[in-house]
Amino acid sequence: MSSVAETVAALEAGELAVIPTDTVYGLACRADHEQAVSALSALKGRAPDQPVALVARSPDALLELVPEIETATLVRGPFTLVLPNPARRLTWLTGSRPQTIGVRIPEVEGVGAALLDAVGVVAATSANLHGGADPARVEDVPEAILHAVAAVLDGGELPGSPSTVVDLTGSEPRVLREGAVLADEALARIVRTLAQ
Repeated sequence: MSSVAETVAALEAGELAVIPTDTVYGLACRADHEQAVSALSALKGRAPDQPVALVARSPDALLELVPEIETATLVRGPFTLVLPNPARRLTWLTGSRPQTIGVRIPEVEGVGAALLDAVGVVAATSANLHGGADPARVEDVPEAILHAVAAVLDGGELPGSPSTVVDLTGSEPRVLREGAVLADEALARIVRTLAQ
């Protein structure tokens, strides 16, 4: 297992790392490093046209990379929000929809919080092989991934349900994937946030 400092160093060097979030273990890399993101997708066995989300500690960290983001739309917790990306930034993360980008601000604690405090933002997806089970513990991460990454940060057992994905690019919020938060609850929480 790796320390927070070792994991930060690996990410900053353009390497891949397994990190804890508030939902499942993630496979992460630098968001601004196109080759690292390509390596992440290849290791998972994902098609290059599938999007990878930005996972950040704060809205400010996201704004450094995508300044057009409407901060009023950002909901913390087990959500991945698909937002407009009018400047088509970081197209290696956006998959087949460069006009949109996925973002997360997890309510993560412990070593996961310390890591995001240090790096601000990463590109991340579940640390499983494409179509595989979402890992709640380091032991659940496939050996093929554990052997290929430069760092593994153990944050203990996690809830094990992936984030709920909500598309905010249309006239009404739309749940693309139900996960840690049920669809109706997710929409209600997001509508409340947008109304504030």
